[in-house]
Amino acid sequence: MSKMEIRLAGSGGQGVILASVILAEAAVQAGKYTAQSQSYGPEARGGSCKAETLISDEPIGFTKVQSPNFLMVLTQKSLDVYTKKLSPECMILMDESLQVPEDFPFEHVVRLPILETAREKVGKQQTANIVAIGAINELLHLTDRETMEKAVLMHVPAGTERINQTALDEGEKLVVTA
Repeated sequence: MSKMEIRLAGSGGQGVILASVILAEAAVQAGKYTAQSQSYGPEARGGSCKAETLISDEPIGFTKVQSPNFLMVLTQKSLDVYTKKLSPECMILMDESLQVPEDFPFEHVVRLPILETAREKVGKQQTANIVAIGAINELLHLTDRETMEKAVLMHVPAGTERINQTALDEGEKLVVTA
């Protein structure tokens, strides 16, 4: 990996921003250079939000994502809005419940049951962001498993460590078995 420009998008309350923070933390722990930013509407919970993480082997000059090479979307609105103006080479990870437009120009699209896995296999919808992190790390090989797990555990509430480890495992399994 020389430079990853990662954009995560969904709605407020899905943990997209926390997921981006965790990816950045894992990159720092792995000795990479990183920058992280986020934006969300004034309605916060339920409104659109996006978070971005740059990860590089070399120092980062400009700290904003300009041309994402990876996009993860959890809502239809995010898919519709954030895929505009992306390069066809951008890898797209989307929840399998989303409807893919007929003229979708992307070469690498991965559809996984992220939201369903959080709800049904982990047992808690709020862990969808951690399920997504497991899938993202398995797809992109950003860090080793131990480093990613450490970053997750640094940022989740005390008492939720076990369920978040399960969510991370389930996210990895989604990619391995896909």
